[in-house]
Amino acid sequence: MVTDSGVFSPGRIDPGTQLLLDRLEGPGARPVTPGDIVDVGAGYGPIAVVAALRNPDRVVWAVEPNERARALCTANAESAGVASRVRVVAPGGVPDGATVAAIISNPPIRVGKPALHDILGYWLRRLEPGGAAWLVVQKHLGSDSLAGWLRRRGCTVRRLCSRRGYRVLEVTGDFTPE
Repeated sequence: MVTDSGVFSPGRIDPGTQLLLDRLEGPGARPVTPGDIVDVGAGYGPIAVVAALRNPDRVVWAVEPNERARALCTANAESAGVASRVRVVAPGGVPDGATVAAIISNPPIRVGKPALHDILGYWLRRLEPGGAAWLVVQKHLGSDSLAGWLRRRGCTVRRLCSRRGYRVLEVTGDFTPE
């Protein structure tokens, strides 16, 4: 994967992203609900590209505000041979009314809680019935408070694993806006 300065975790896959990808490999780790997958805050594309490789029958939306990161994500999808199924877009680039079977993301925690809640709420409301979100969040950056907020919004949150301060959360159920 090609990275560059000015994008999240240049030079290597972030340890949280690696944990998420490791946890979602193997039987039962792929979305069971038919439909598209979205990677929110896709960066240079490690999650989007791996999701496309592991789910050859799915379209993966790589949503990323940083123009340079979008260009890298596009190049990485092309290099991996999945460019026809990885749709790299800026926020707002997924068609209105489109739904997704799964959200697989190392979400942009550093945008602050209100912005993060807006972003996650937007996507959780677009989940197909029976869909799920898998999020990786560092404990010291608020994984437990995020899990509590999601529960208060009507979601079921299950911690799938923890490693080196990162937690992978599985989020299911109907998200209720505030």
